[in-house]
Formats: sequence, C-alpha cells, structure tokens
Amino acid sequence: MRRLSGPVLARRRLVAAVWVVLALAGAWAASGIGDALSRSFDAPGRPAFRANRQIVATYGNGGTIAPIVLVAATERGRSVADVDVRQELQDAVARVARAIPGSRSVASTGATGEGLDARDGRTSVAYVFPPVGRPAPDENPRALAAARRVAARTDVGGRPLRVTGTEALADDSGGGGGAGLLVETLVGGLGALLVLAWVFGSVLAVVPLVVAAVSILTTFLLLRVLAELTEVTFVVQFLVGLIGLGVAIDSSLLVVFRWREERAAGRDGDEAVRAAMDSAGRAVAVSGVTVGIGLLALVVVPVPFIRSIGFGGLLIPIVSVLAALTLLPVLLAASGERLDRRWIARHAAGAAAADPTASPGWIRWATLVVRRRWPAAIAGLAVLVVLAVVATGLRPGQPSVDALSAGGDARTALRQLESSGLGSGALTPVEVVSSTDAASAAAQRLRGIAGVRGVVAPVSPEWQRDGRTISVVLPRGDSASDAGRATLDRIRDAATGTDRIDAGVGGPAAQDRDLTEAIYASFPLMVLLIAVITFALLARALRSILLPLKAILLNVLSVGASFGIVVLVWQHGWGSELIGGVPATGSITTWVPLAIFAFLYGLSMAYEVFILSRVREEYDRTGSTDDAVIRGLGRTGRLVTSAALILFLAFVALGAAPNSEIRMLATGLAAGILLDATVVRALVAPALVTLFGRGNWWLPGVLARRWGG
Repeated sequence: MRRLSGPVLARRRLVAAVWVVLALAGAWAASGIGDALSRSFDAPGRPAFRANRQIVATYGNGGTIAPIVLVAATERGRSVADVDVRQELQDAVARVARAIPGSRSVASTGATGEGLDARDGRTSVAYVFPPVGRPAPDENPRALAAARRVAARTDVGGRPLRVTGTEALADDSGGGGGAGLLVETLVGGLGALLVLAWVFGSVLAVVPLVVAAVSILTTFLLLRVLAELTEVTFVVQFLVGLIGLGVAIDSSLLVVFRWREERAAGRDGDEAVRAAMDSAGRAVAVSGVTVGIGLLALVVVPVPFIRSIGFGGLLIPIVSVLAALTLLPVLLAASGERLDRRWIARHAAGAAAADPTASPGWIRWATLVVRRRWPAAIAGLAVLVVLAVVATGLRPGQPSVDALSAGGDARTALRQLESSGLGSGALTPVEVVSSTDAASAAAQRLRGIAGVRGVVAPVSPEWQRDGRTISVVLPRGDSASDAGRATLDRIRDAATGTDRIDAGVGGPAAQDRDLTEAIYASFPLMVLLIAVITFALLARALRSILLPLKAILLNVLSVGASFGIVVLVWQHGWGSELIGGVPATGSITTWVPLAIFAFLYGLSMAYEVFILSRVREEYDRTGSTDDAVIRGLGRTGRLVTSAALILFLAFVALGAAPNSEIRMLATGLAAGILLDATVVRALVAPALVTLFGRGNWWLPGVLARRWGG
C-alpha cells in the first residue's frame, strides 16, 4: 500500500479537493434520490408476471397493485340485500372509483357465487383497483388517500363505509410516514460519534465520521448516475445511508488504530501514515472486496430489483474503501497529531505500557479462551446451531394481513370482515384473466375449487377489453397462510393443468409466489459463487487453506443463526409487537433473507479479515499459534467490538424506517452483527484457531513457495 499512500500524500491537496467536490455533488444527488428509484418487485418471465403485465397493459390498473378494499357493515335491522342498501353501496363504490381516475371497481350485485356478501347479511366487501402509476411511485398512496376522503363522508346502511386492504393496513402501521432517511442516518451518526469518542478519548473521533460522511454522499452521487442508466430499487437508499456509515467507519477504525500503533512505536508525520497504510490498508482492501463479493453475487438472481441491490450496494464498499485508502491518510497527515495530541502525549514519553495499543481486557479474555478452547468452541457453536435449526422454519413470502397493522380504521374494517365470516382472504383476491368467450365457464370452474369463497366476473367495459375478461377470485384464507397458499396452488393448477381453463393467474399474491421461487431457486448458486471467490481471496491474503475454509463455514452458520433470530422475532412474533407494533407475521418478506445474507456475510467476513490478518502477522513474528491468537485478539478485539457497536446502532436507526420489511432487515442485520462480533469472533473463531494449531498455516508446496507460506 506504500505505492498508493506515497502519491496520495504527495498530492494531498488535490486528493482532498476531489473528495470535497464529490461530496458536494453527492449532497445534491441525495436530495432527490427517492424520485429516481423504483418500487417495482417484478419477476420477468414468471407466469404471474406475464398475467399481471397483460392486465396492466389492457386495463391500466390492478395486477401488481393490491386493490383498495371497501367494507360496508349495516346497522341492525338493515341488510346488504335490501334494495336501497345495495344501491347505496354501488353508488358509494362508484364515487370512490371516480375519485381515482383510471381505476376499476366492483361491488356486490347479489348474484349467486360472488362471495362479496357475508352470511350475516349485514356485511359486504367491494374492490377498487387503482391505476398502475408509471413512473410515479406514489400513485397508489394518492389513490388510497382519495378513497379515504370519499369514504369518510359516505354512509351505507346507516353506517360509515370503511377502507382497508394491504396498503391501508401498512399505511396505518406507519407505512406512510417515518423518521426519514436523513433523520435515520443522523441518529446512526450520533450513535457512532458517541462510540468513537469512547474508543479514542480524543477529538480524533471525528475523523472516521468525516470519512463516512464523504463516502455516503459520494455513493449517493454514483447511485443517482446508476439510477439514470438502469432500474434501481428504493431499498438501496437505506443501505447506502446506514450500512455505508458502518462500513466506512469500520475501515477507518482499522487504519486509525494502526496509525496510533505506529505513533506509539516512535514514527512521526507521513512515515506513521505510510506504515499504517502498509499493514492496515491491505486488510481494509481485502475486507472491502469480501463485502463487495457478497453483494455482487446478488446479480446471479434473475430478478431485476434484487440485481439492483447487488449493483447499488456494491457502490458502498467500493467508495468506503477508496475513501479510507486516499482521504483518510490525508486527514491523518494533516491533522491527526493535532486532534490526538492528548493520547500522543500520554504515550510519547515511554511512560505507558510496552504495548499501549493492546487492550488489557481483551488480552485477558483471549488468554481465557485459549486455555478453555474446547468449552469455548462447544458453547459458542451450540448457540449458533440452535438458532440455525430455528432458521430451517423460515418461510419467505408476504406477511399475513393480520400482521400489517395493530390498530387504526383499516384494522377495524379487517376485524369486521373476519367476524362476519368473509375472512382475511378478502384482502388478497386473485385476478384471473381469460378470453371473454370462456369467462363464464372459467368462473364456474373456479367456484368449485376448495378454499374459494366466490368468483366475481363483471360484465362491463371496464372489465372486458380486447377479447379478455378479468375474474376476481376470493379465497377464504389470507394468501400468506397455509390454507391461502394451498388455495392459490389449486387456482393455478386449474389455469395451467391438463384440464385447464386457459387463463392467466395474476395479482400481488401470485406474483409474490413467483418472486419467492425465482429468488430462492438461485440461492444455492449465489452461496456457492460467494464461497468459491471468498476462499480464493482469503487463501491468498492469509496464506492458509484451513483458515478460509473455517471462515466460510462459520460465516454461513453465523448468518443462519441470524435468520433464526428473525424467525423468532417476526415470524413467530416474539418481538414484533415491541419493534413494529404488529403480531407475528407468519412469513418473512421475500427479499429480506437474501439481503440479510448478502450484507451479513460480507460484513462478518470483514471482521474475520481484521482479526485473522493480525493473528497471521503475530504468528509470522512469534511462530506460536496460541500467542498469535492472544496478541491478535488483544489488538483487534476492541476494534471489532467498537465497529460492531457502531453498525448495530446504524441498524437500530434503520429500524425506524416506515415499513415493516425494512424493520425486518434491520432486525436481522442488527442481531446478526452483534451475534457475530460476540459469540463468533470473540469466542468460537479464536477457540477453533487454537484447536487447529499448526494446521491453520499449512499450504500445499507450490502455493507455499509462491506465497511465502
């Protein structure tokens, strides 16, 4: 790294000026980034995607967007079957539809087999399918607001018309608001500042934050450019703001810690910076590449928005590493000694211990782990294995509608549907598009499917176009439930089986099923690709065969344990009320486990690189594995713990995001990074290294001669 740090320090003013310009441009780009990002979750080539594309192309509404659900519950003594009440309901639904231009609506006509009226005779459900807003991402929220305005001044059967649906429930739970990305990043930055102040005990704490701020803003600039060239999902902006904060600070911490070591060893000025970059800079580069590998591997998933997370997320470690290798040396050379003069004064006169940068607490802990290696390894692995076993029950998919909101008017309407017997399945109807000639036969066939409450096949221009007709199938169970999934399978079998009705099955539920299959069909390939590339990279960096293999297997187990925590907290509801104000979700949002894997694998591998690089360095110096583990962990334990705490706080801030899927992601990342930095890096990893002994450092003869092992 001296080849890089030398020219950087020689042109420090130019380097600083370039980063300042990039940061200013990034501030401009970040201000309008939301409008440039996509909210599409398409899975091209899948049956539901084709059906939804046909629906949207023909009708301009429905398909990928969940319908607005209107619920009428009459007062006692009146029935939805009464002529006047039926007319009130149809007029009310028509007014809501007129308030949403381009929408398509349906209300009960009382015909047999529709399934829109409850058996209690007092409750009826109707639907308004909003237009698909392209490119405006806020088309559906505007439609929901319009529906609520009309419903607020409309009575049916003597009682107010209520609005519910998956969008309305999410909006009531906070989906329409939230702290905002800027506030979340500032909260994460404040937490990072407190940790850094504790770690450094001097004004030097601001240096990693400056690097992080410049990295984040520059990444937003590149993200804005990328969004102009291709579709990038809105999820990436959260990852850039908060994961970028953590990654940039982590990289900076490693360099600054090593710079302090060089200062304590008597090196001054630029020479201390060059020496720090020569050792720590390599580890920063390797760790950045490992984080990038985890993200770049997402491109093998044949789903555009997942690929965009890979490409967009890849910008985070690239920019963070570049800033740590160029901007940070300039900052340390220009103001490091002045900002850290109190620490330097304490250690310059030789009054400090012989090893002032090693933590006495971590030395004692590492010594204990080395002496009790078997109990340490067994205890840590037991925790990871138990949580990983829990993770085998992970069910990717859309959360149940009951978990979308804990209160509000939409929740009240949902309870009315459930108590009337219409059930939560009324919120997840399935759209079936068929030829107009076959629509009647298709509807009759669909009504006979187990789990189907009714089928609505309106005969009107807004439902019949270009020789095609849409039928709305009402399942009895929520599409996220086991019963609802089974019903959807039977509907799809009826549409595509040997005795098929020649129809396309669309709607959000069907598309989510296809999205899940598309994502996780490629998951094994993604894991294999990551493992192979990571092994090759670490084998060269650590000059070992066993250490990279151990690191990969332990990382996969660590991520599996993190999945287990997400399953317990959200899917089983052991913490969802506290974190998100909702009951057990029953499922984990389709893309969340994949994103958790990609980011946690890279971040935890970065910690592994931080520790093992120093252990390797100490082994080369002493020739003793036990001493190398003690001294390596003694020098890096505080660094890794501090870095993990900063990331944990960043992910906690991410949990303030307005939607539950981001909160799920934040839970998995926060719990995973804390578990990895404590159980894995502080307990299991050092115990296993000591157990492997000299086997850690074995290399085949050819590689040993080439790499110097």
